[in-house]
Amino acid sequence: MAGHSKWANIKHRKARQDASRGKVWTKVIREITVAAKGGPDPDDNPRLRLALDKANAANMPKDNIKRAIEKGSGTGETGSLEEIVLEGYGPGGVAIMVEAMSDNRNRTVSDVRHAFSKFGGNLGTDGSVSYLFNKIGIIHVAKAYSEEEILDIALEAGADDLVDEEEYFEIITSSSNLSSVLESLKQNNIENTNAELTLRAETSVALDQEMSEKVLKIMDFMDELDDVQEVHTNAEFPENFEVKE
Repeated sequence: MAGHSKWANIKHRKARQDASRGKVWTKVIREITVAAKGGPDPDDNPRLRLALDKANAANMPKDNIKRAIEKGSGTGETGSLEEIVLEGYGPGGVAIMVEAMSDNRNRTVSDVRHAFSKFGGNLGTDGSVSYLFNKIGIIHVAKAYSEEEILDIALEAGADDLVDEEEYFEIITSSSNLSSVLESLKQNNIENTNAELTLRAETSVALDQEMSEKVLKIMDFMDELDDVQEVHTNAEFPENFEVKE
């Protein structure tokens, strides 16, 4: 859906900017630490493998990665990071899901509640908007390969769809099939540029330019919070929506 693609593109551009500032390291280290709770071996832990891919893409030093794995798996310094999912409504009635990792739940909830209130939204109760979203796998493949070739390999491995975006091909899978599709691409010497598990809404709320700017402000503010890992929305931004720098 166009709106989803627009928000995804905004997030990816922002991620590149964050990477240039080194900010992305903080989020990736937290992701590795929590993922490693499921085991320190990436061959047996798909979530950890995805986190390590992000770390390598961000040129994170191996020592940082090792410490994060040891901390999460309990073989090193112990940590108390907790995964927190918060949900609510933003401007225009759009649904917003916030995924955070924190060592202080009260602080995180307070920060997110303040962000909702600051921009005319409100923090909801558990389940208030989560039913609108599905967890899916996303793989971005460079356009150095043909669409037909990528489509054949991906579908054979269990992918659901392939979308031609401006800068890359986007493969969409169920969360359970993400690892198998990635492995199939690797076996066929197809290098993915990015892979992640994310939330995507089944239905969306169409916004005009003015409301899009308001929603983007709350999304950006949420994303800048120290404990927040990912922010998702069912907002559908207009095709001609231009992000003001």
